[in-house]
Amino acid sequence: MAILIRDAQPEDEAEWRRLWAGYLAFYEKILDKVTTAHTWQRICDPHSALFCRVAIADTGAVVGFAMCVLHDGTWSTRPSCYLEDLFVVPAFRGHGIGKALLQHLAALAVERECGRLEWSVLNWNVDAIGFYE
Repeated sequence: MAILIRDAQPEDEAEWRRLWAGYLAFYEKILDKVTTAHTWQRICDPHSALFCRVAIADTGAVVGFAMCVLHDGTWSTRPSCYLEDLFVVPAFRGHGIGKALLQHLAALAVERECGRLEWSVLNWNVDAIGFYE
């Protein structure tokens, strides 16, 4: 399966919202429409510290995303990249999409001279823990 990883584009909004809804459902969370709209607005703002990479299947469908925040830290003079949200559509899991997104972010962190690429996983999410290990 060929996967393209690129910046989220304004025309990805409907598909991103579909994936975002699946991500929130997995965590059993409900966000108000204003927060979701604001998140998308920041993703599309080139001046925002928040950015999103999407995984595009050979069909053209968005099948995964990684949302990150670049920020200053106290342990380094270089910026840090925090992976806040990573999601792959369940039907596309096991095809290396999550790994490709993570590798893309690692390369981006090196390119942007980040001191660290970091994330956290909830202790009950054993599938995610296994993936990151």
